[in-house]
Amino acid sequence: MVDEKHAEMSKIYEDSFKDVKEGDIVKGKVIGITAKDIVVDIGYKSEGVISLEEFAPNTIKVGDVIDVLIEAKENDEGMVVLSKRKAERMQVWEKIIAERKEGDMVTGRVTKKVKGGLTVDIGVEAFLPASQVFLKGFGNLNQLLGQVVNFVIVKINKPRKNIVVSRKDAIIRERDVAKGKMMEELKPGQLIPGLVKNITDFGAFINIAPGVDGLLHITDMSWGRISHPSEMLAVGDKIEVMLLSVDKTTGKLSLGLKQKTPNPWEQVVTKYPVGSRVKGKVVNLVPYGAFVELEKGIEGLVHISEFSWTKRIGHPSEVLAIGDMIEAVVLNIDKDSQKIALGIKQTEMNPWTEVANKYPVGTQVKGKVRSFIDYGAFIELEEGIDGLLHNTDISWTRKINHPSEVLKKGQRIDAVVMSVDADNRKLSLGMKQLVPDPWPEFVTKFQPDTVTGGTITKITNFGLFVELAPDLEGLAHISELPAEMTGKLEEAYKVGDKINVKVLRVDDTERRIALSLKV
Repeated sequence: MVDEKHAEMSKIYEDSFKDVKEGDIVKGKVIGITAKDIVVDIGYKSEGVISLEEFAPNTIKVGDVIDVLIEAKENDEGMVVLSKRKAERMQVWEKIIAERKEGDMVTGRVTKKVKGGLTVDIGVEAFLPASQVFLKGFGNLNQLLGQVVNFVIVKINKPRKNIVVSRKDAIIRERDVAKGKMMEELKPGQLIPGLVKNITDFGAFINIAPGVDGLLHITDMSWGRISHPSEMLAVGDKIEVMLLSVDKTTGKLSLGLKQKTPNPWEQVVTKYPVGSRVKGKVVNLVPYGAFVELEKGIEGLVHISEFSWTKRIGHPSEVLAIGDMIEAVVLNIDKDSQKIALGIKQTEMNPWTEVANKYPVGTQVKGKVRSFIDYGAFIELEEGIDGLLHNTDISWTRKINHPSEVLKKGQRIDAVVMSVDADNRKLSLGMKQLVPDPWPEFVTKFQPDTVTGGTITKITNFGLFVELAPDLEGLAHISELPAEMTGKLEEAYKVGDKINVKVLRVDDTERRIALSLKV
């Protein structure tokens, strides 16, 4: 009778447990604790056992109800093999599957290094590929062991209960969030600490937060002149900059360094009034002048024309060198364009103010032929004081096309001062005025129909020029030459030949004499 009852009870247990399979999670009640195992009643015909190693000391007692996973329905001793640890992992997996999806951010601890990457405990074991650990390249994986950091779930494989995570994606996302938050908080005028990340010809890129860089343009580095950003900054420098503008659409930041200090140009008109004498350092030389630093951020230009009243300067380097300290006079200020015009010669007396007194009109002077132009020659009376001798003032009677016909460079000559314009630094000279005008005498001597001898000075295709007296020439037009000679001038005549000519007419206004060889 007892055996029948026992068999009946066993069937009831089997029927109640027949739908439970290995891998299922069920509830059980702790009914015993041995030296190696925990004995659990799960409502089956036989109890189940769990290795004591799955429990921390003093964390379980008889009577506790726990969730367990059925690993095997019977072992060699007829006991059901259970696992609390696997049950917990299964529950966490199911919770993660229910609550998380690919693309979600999770927190986990890096537990160990495995082939191809790292394992991460996010409640269940996940795989972190080595390619997804760092933003760039492959670093030292060991440095992450034991760290608790954020990850992004990039792949969930439910059948294989496998999760792949990425630290790189998490860093990018965190950086973008931080950048977005910072962009909202940034206001123009703020002073921000930063690190010089890169230097270019036009400026420097300053890192002010992870993933947040701003441009410090070369024009916003200093109120003064700099040729290249490397003159002020180096990669790795820690600096404080002012935020000038924020473009929240593009994420671009414009930064300034000089704006941290007052603009020295605001007081320039008061500090350096026009006409005042100033001292400064030559900081740059260009073909058209020299830039002079009056103070940090304030420079003026001495144009090459303002170097000297008298010296002819081809390039500023002839008289100045970078680093020279000089004195100058402020000529003009353009505050809006931040320009100051300076003059060096204005620190000395203008010698042209004395020219009118020293060389009054009518004064006979001596000078040296310095240079030629088409219509005359410049005669140097003293250093920096030149007078212009016009071609028409070289001779009373001779027609001069270029001054080199009668003058040579370096030749010393006598002349007369014709006019003086000290304001425009002009002085005109004359040579012919040193002697009486011989033309009236020539007109009397060479009346029309007069036959006289002369010397050929020039042969042209339209006739012969004949010297009748010193500095007096007449033209025998080709029409006034013998007919048989008109096509053979070069053969029939030579420069220097003595010939007889007849005066046809005298033009008193143009001072010209027409001749004929048809004597």
